[in-house]
Parts: sequence; C-alpha cells; structure tokens
Amino acid sequence: MENSNSLIPLSQAVEAIKTAILQGQYEAAKEVNRVQLAVYFAIGKYLSKNTKRFAWGTSVMDKISEQLRKELPGLRGFSSSNLYEMRKFYEAWKMLDADFPVASGKIENASNNPIIIDESQEQSNFPVASGKLQTSDYHIDIYNTISIPNIAEFPIEDFFKVPFSHHIRIVSLQKEVYARYYYIHRTAEEHLSVEALERLIKRQAYENQEKLPNNFVQTFPNSNLARKAVMMFKDSYTLNFINVEEIGERDKEDVDERIVEQQIVQNIKKFIMTFGKDFTFVGNQYHLEIYGVELFPDLIFFNRELNALVVVELKTGEFKSGYLGQLMGYLQILDDHVKKPHENPSIGIVLCKSANKAYVEYVIKEYNKPMGVATYHTSDDMPENLRKALPNIEDLKRLLSDDIN
Repeated sequence: MENSNSLIPLSQAVEAIKTAILQGQYEAAKEVNRVQLAVYFAIGKYLSKNTKRFAWGTSVMDKISEQLRKELPGLRGFSSSNLYEMRKFYEAWKMLDADFPVASGKIENASNNPIIIDESQEQSNFPVASGKLQTSDYHIDIYNTISIPNIAEFPIEDFFKVPFSHHIRIVSLQKEVYARYYYIHRTAEEHLSVEALERLIKRQAYENQEKLPNNFVQTFPNSNLARKAVMMFKDSYTLNFINVEEIGERDKEDVDERIVEQQIVQNIKKFIMTFGKDFTFVGNQYHLEIYGVELFPDLIFFNRELNALVVVELKTGEFKSGYLGQLMGYLQILDDHVKKPHENPSIGIVLCKSANKAYVEYVIKEYNKPMGVATYHTSDDMPENLRKALPNIEDLKRLLSDDIN
C-alpha cells in the first residue's frame, strides 16, 4: 500500500517534471545529448529524493507518467519504467551532483554566462550547463544539475557523448566505477549501438582488456596520463593495406622491416586511422644523432591527446627483449634533444608480428621510459583456404561491373 503522504506532492511533481521537460526540449536544440542527460539527471534526483521522503512506489510513478502524457500530448520517453531509469541514472552517478559532498563546490555562474571547461585545472568544478542549482522539494532546475567532481580519471567529454539508453545499460550491468569509465569511453570512441555495447559487456571486455603490455603506470608523471596512454594503444593492429603479393615475387620470410615501413608510409592515412585518433605523422627513418652516432627510428608521430612524440619501431618477426633497449635509446635522445619543454615524455611502441605477452610484461617493467609492445597482422595472414575462397582484384572488378550493368 502506498504511503498516504505520497498524494500530497503529486500535482506539484507532475508540474515540476513537465516544466523541466519543456525547458529541456528548448535547450536540446543547442546541445542535444548533454542537455538531455542534465534533464534526466535532474528528474532522477527529484524522484530519488521524493521517493525516500514520501515512499513513492510503482503506482505513483504510473500516475506521474500518465498525467505527463495528458498534459504534454505526444510526449515520449517518460513512461514509469523510464522514470525509474532516470532515478537509477542519478543514483548511479550521485557523485556528480553539485550538492553531493564529493563535489568540489557550488557553481555560481549566472544562467546566461558561458561555461569554459579547463581540464588543466584539476581542482576546478566543471558544470554541464550554466546557472546556479536551485532544486528543492517541488522544483526542478536543470541548470548546473551535473557537476564534475575532482576526479582526474573521470571521462568528462566521453560521458556527455554517450546517449542515455547506453548509460542505463552501463550502470545496470556494471557496478565497478572504472568498468563504467571503460565502457563509456568505448561507446563514445566507437559509436557503439546498444546491442554492440551489451555484447561487449557480455564478453567482459573490461576484465579481459586487449591492451598492449606496457610500463606506462610506472613511467608517466601522473596516473591520468598513464590511463590515457593505455586507452590510446591496442595490443594488435590489422594492417590490411600491406599486401606482400603486390610488392613482387618473394617469400613472406624475405620481407624485411623496410618494406613494411614503405607500405605504411605510402598508406600513412590508413595507418593513422588504424592506429587511433589525434596522431600526426612526423617522419620515417627520422635522423637522430648523439656523440657522432647516427640513429634512424622507423616511424615517428605526434599525438595531440597525449601531447607526446610516439616512436614506432617495426619488426617482422617475434618480439625480442633487445628491441626495448633499442627503443630506450631513441626515447632518451628524443626527450633530451627533440621534445619541447611543454610536451610529455616520448612514448615508444614496438610493432612486431608476434609476442609472448607474459614475457614482455616481465622484461618491460625494468625500463624507465614509457614503452609498449603491440603486434600486427596483414591480409596475407588470412588462412589459405579463406584467401582462395575470395575473388582476386580483377574478379571483384568484373563482378562489380556486371552488377552495375
């Protein structure tokens, strides 16, 4: 049986939620997802507080939803089950509430002033919208509902890119906060559908992350940068644009690093798109010299997100521990003579055909420069029976031509 007190604020509850919806719909024209999350978070907060105060149950949620549909014909997304999800969303991310103790202070910006998010100020409080929070028992103000707490690892931009339906799947299926961070980042980065996200969680992608063996945590100046670096690189890359057969008649074993490098340079745009975001190509066989000794790293990039040079050393065989020593020398010279004062330490990646991950993790921890080891495979690595089943380029062109005709 519902608490009789639940009937007292019912009309006020409908009016408050209706006003927030209309306000959110107006604001959504400017920042659809960000504002929508703020609206749902504010409504979730309102419902959470009043559920506890008035012991609201299922019937009250049903009545609120029904009355909203009457007063706002054609309204979608505010069924009683969705209202429950808004409450769940708020309670899962309660630490983002500007009134919650972990928040670093109240936002005092006027509602008509723009908010500038400065991620370099780690002690700052980051609002989702402008204006001072005025939420009371019978009023919902969506301005400054969400306030980012002082947590260096929190994925600020990714959080607001993820749709509400995805957020609900994440908080429903993941209790551990860093797992939530992981799936938020994957969703934003890869534009995952709800179904793809659910499959990812079902496969326990967070628990079995395919991250390259590295020493980033021990070698970067702060944990936030180390986490970004870990998320930036994968443990294996597919370089389908490298086709040994097109290079000429030769055994695969005879293909050396220089040939792979040349194909990468010729297809540098494809390589960068495969490698990740925010990479800029600096050069190949980059000339380094120290004490009369000349060195030529295979590939050098600059990553804007990490604000660091990235040197990639190509190896066509199995990983050997000596590769790390070679990479260590490159990184030392880059940091001492090439890196700008405002940049972070240079990062080294060994990109080889195969690697024993346990062995790599064992030997890499002794080095004091940020390094990782990834593997790659090409179209030539496809099983022979599958390759034979596919048409060659000429056959494919003919098939496409016939199809058009």
